[in-house]
Amino acid sequence: MKLKNILIVVDNIEESIHFYNELFGLNVISRQEGNVIMSEGLVLQDAGIWKESMQIQTIPYNNMTELYFEDNDIEGVVKKLESGRYEVRYATALTELDGGQKLVRFYDQSGNLIEVRTPWDKFVNRE
Repeated sequence: MKLKNILIVVDNIEESIHFYNELFGLNVISRQEGNVIMSEGLVLQDAGIWKESMQIQTIPYNNMTELYFEDNDIEGVVKKLESGRYEVRYATALTELDGGQKLVRFYDQSGNLIEVRTPWDKFVNRE
């Protein structure tokens, strides 16, 4: 068995495509009936399609899942978030951990939790 994709529910597909493209460089691979497959295996599904197929409403900001990214320029990510193009709700402000690794946690426009850290391998086995 092989995990192929991670699907998140979004309120506005076009807004979400722009967000994930601009912040993380993900590109649209295909579109199909309220679903957009982006590079790196992220699938965006329209909240209306989700509700229709599942017969349940999604719960934004539920903190049950988290998308995890690594970026060498975490300050650049925060600068993009604070550019005024996005309404940003932080779960954890930019923080430096013991050992020097940095992280920030925030929500996308639909309430999906995202964490960005500086690459872990830079901090493993440091002495």
